[in-house]
Amino acid sequence: MSAKKAYEELKQCCREISLLASCAGVLGWDERTYMPRGGANLRADQLSLLSGMIHEKFTDPRVGELLSTLEASDLVKDEDSPEAANIRETRHQFDKATKLPKDLVEEITKTTTLAQGEWVTARKNNDFKHFQPWLDKVLTLQIRKADAYGYVGEPYNALLDNYEVGATVDEIVDVFEKLRKELVVLLKKIKDAPKRPDVSIVERDYDVNLQKVFGESVAQAMGYSFETGRLDTTTHPFCTGLGPGDTRITTRYNPKRLNDALFGIMHEAGHGLYEMGLNKEEDFGMPTAESASLGIHESQSRMWENQVGRSKAFWKYFFPQAQRIFKESLSGVSLDDFYAAINNVTPSYIRVEADEATYNLHILLRFELERAMLKGDLKPADVPGEWNRRFKDYFGLEVKSDADGCLQDVHWSAGYMGYFPTYALGNLYSAQFFARAQKDMPDLMSQFEQGTLSNLRQWLKENIHQHGTRYRAAKLVQKVTGQPLSHQPLIDYMTAKFQEIYGF
Repeated sequence: MSAKKAYEELKQCCREISLLASCAGVLGWDERTYMPRGGANLRADQLSLLSGMIHEKFTDPRVGELLSTLEASDLVKDEDSPEAANIRETRHQFDKATKLPKDLVEEITKTTTLAQGEWVTARKNNDFKHFQPWLDKVLTLQIRKADAYGYVGEPYNALLDNYEVGATVDEIVDVFEKLRKELVVLLKKIKDAPKRPDVSIVERDYDVNLQKVFGESVAQAMGYSFETGRLDTTTHPFCTGLGPGDTRITTRYNPKRLNDALFGIMHEAGHGLYEMGLNKEEDFGMPTAESASLGIHESQSRMWENQVGRSKAFWKYFFPQAQRIFKESLSGVSLDDFYAAINNVTPSYIRVEADEATYNLHILLRFELERAMLKGDLKPADVPGEWNRRFKDYFGLEVKSDADGCLQDVHWSAGYMGYFPTYALGNLYSAQFFARAQKDMPDLMSQFEQGTLSNLRQWLKENIHQHGTRYRAAKLVQKVTGQPLSHQPLIDYMTAKFQEIYGF
């Protein structure tokens, strides 16, 4: 068989697999938005069936034969070509998938589908004991999954590779430790600073319907298309790219706080723009139509949320609009005071509502607990106590409610162990990418002041989105910025911002 025919057959096979995965994606989205709780068992069976079908189709020996043919062809000579990247990444996924028994895949899907529903109940009732048996089950399955993959060092490496291909715990610990040291210094400067923002500005009455109107208008200005995308509400905000022409984001609204939904929408719309910027029309099903990594995906959401959404330049244009919409709450408020309020740094309980300076400490906490559970050093029953102890050490706060502590995130119920580090990596990537974008477009902040966000979106599409998995994360960062990943751009960005706000 010629390489051309083998490649076309592989593309067709991968497209069919992705169509099945998109069906599962719709069911997963519905489960977390509109599905009645009574449908949980049926949904678990539906998703388990689909996951088994997907696994069986992808691990068909024919896929391995096609890959072997292609790996011996001229298509892989240029390792950075889209074809070579598709062959490389499909091989990587295939080799991992074939190590997992079909019954394990189905069991993981069924268990995590049910566990997510039980997590919602446990969080609502602040009842960790209700969720603990499910965490036990999920952890056991994740350890079986890591063992099936095989790993060097510790189990975490096997699971981390699902989200940040090629990354290792040792690499992450090294960059995180450098970041932690700098954060401690920065947070002390902020704590001792003479100026304090008036946070009451964003903690007034903000009508939920008006928040929705304003949030949608900001998302549209970013370039998020409501012709090919949706915005709905859920317990835990998320984005899912189902395929060409169908990207969905969610948020949650707090009538007493403006920040939560607004920056949640900008965050998820940033993910959505990445999904919309991938070459899904042409390459749906192939790796080059997927994100480079979860960390790179997170860099897009954090950039729009923070470097853009929490910049003064952005609000020079959007603050007058916000004042017209939220007349009573923002009447008489100055731009400088509003800017300081939305950038207030105060240790808090909820990760998704955390400020930029403390956010990464939330990630480090979860990363450490996950590693301990997977290594057998921490039992699920002991998670609340260990969470609360470390949280007090990191943030100086006593955790009074598991709903605001170890029950706040959906990830463990969904089986996403190894996922959390990608959030901190996303912050690091975002700062480094944004610094490069400013170098390439010296008037970028002036564009924001005029309400022009399209040039940044186009820059991101050309430099990051369109490549998909053509370059793995580390190589993409080097290619785009000319430098390897570093904690310094993030620290420099935050230091400059908070010096202005806090006057240290």
